Amino acid sequence: MEERKTLINLIDVTKTYDDETVVNHLNLSIFENEFVTLLGPSGCGKTTTLRMIAGFVQPDEGSVIINGKLFNDLPPYARPIHTVFQRYALFPHLNVLDNVAFGLNNRSWDYLIKFFGKELLVSEAEKEYGKKPSQKEIRKVIKNKINQVAKEALALVKLSGFENRTVEQISGGQQQRVALARALVNKPQILLLDEPLAALDLKLRQAMQYELKEMQRKLGITFVFVTHDQEEAMTMSDRIVVMKDGVIQQIGSPKSIYNEPINTYVANFIGESNIIPGTYLRKDLVNFFGVDFECMGYTFEDNEAVHVVIRPEDFDVVDVSKAKLVGKVVFSLFKGVHNELEVMINDTKLLIHTYESYELNQAIGLSIDPYEIHMMKVLDNE
Repeated sequence: MEERKTLINLIDVTKTYDDETVVNHLNLSIFENEFVTLLGPSGCGKTTTLRMIAGFVQPDEGSVIINGKLFNDLPPYARPIHTVFQRYALFPHLNVLDNVAFGLNNRSWDYLIKFFGKELLVSEAEKEYGKKPSQKEIRKVIKNKINQVAKEALALVKLSGFENRTVEQISGGQQQRVALARALVNKPQILLLDEPLAALDLKLRQAMQYELKEMQRKLGITFVFVTHDQEEAMTMSDRIVVMKDGVIQQIGSPKSIYNEPINTYVANFIGESNIIPGTYLRKDLVNFFGVDFECMGYTFEDNEAVHVVIRPEDFDVVDVSKAKLVGKVVFSLFKGVHNELEVMINDTKLLIHTYESYELNQAIGLSIDPYEIHMMKVLDNE
């Protein structure tokens, strides 16, 4: 398997505001062409981490390394990075095309010569004017090139034909696409996205999730995405970084984090979970609710206390006479795709998703396949 190139390396990074540590000795590697999501509630340190990568905030301790070089003190404009914020910060006095082109239009002459390539610019100017071009003529070619790449960026976000509209003449979702195009026109190596979908309605947000992921695949740019929305993280990410109180709790693929949460915080934050106290009796056998269940893939000490994690959709609803567990339905809600039930077993309330309909106080039989039973160690602070 080909080894992936590390593009961003955060080493022991710490940031404190007013004696409160918001990012606490964080270590994280992000690979080239990867879609990574920093996920957690407000105040967990995810946006501060993003801003340290971008250069808007300097760490108090630790190192921000990009492409193998220390970037701690470099300003944002000197980094191969562009950031899209929740508030798009579009200019109302500029049309859509000029908003997208704004970043390049305000770059230095030396930057633009390097960005487009001096030989290419001179060659195109010679074809245009039929002679060795003056600096003024090269500037005209650069202006045309900027408009060209801005139109290409708008085509990428499916806004061709919107070039001459004002910001007020387009919807919130279209404004978000303009902000994306403005970031992409600079051809960044890394694109940072700070909750850019939060202001959109549900359907548009879901549509943009798929489009962002497809865009990332097509462009081969490293995306670092910040959100508190677990669905966004699960839908788009190659890897998810779950954070709490400035500390990384778990890093992994959406599937691995959903199926194998490392602690109760991750289990509860990623999706819905039933966390049940149990005892790992021996290899492939666990006891909870006083019943022995076959399990697989775990190695704990014999008779060790464990947390048993079962997702609501992983229970099998069976005839009471064939059930390993029998409970009573205390709440039922039709959710369209499934019924959401709350079921009491002994003094424990379980969340169950099923296609079957049940009445309140009706008995319900449950069974669980061995591969649907997940377990975690019981930590000292739990």
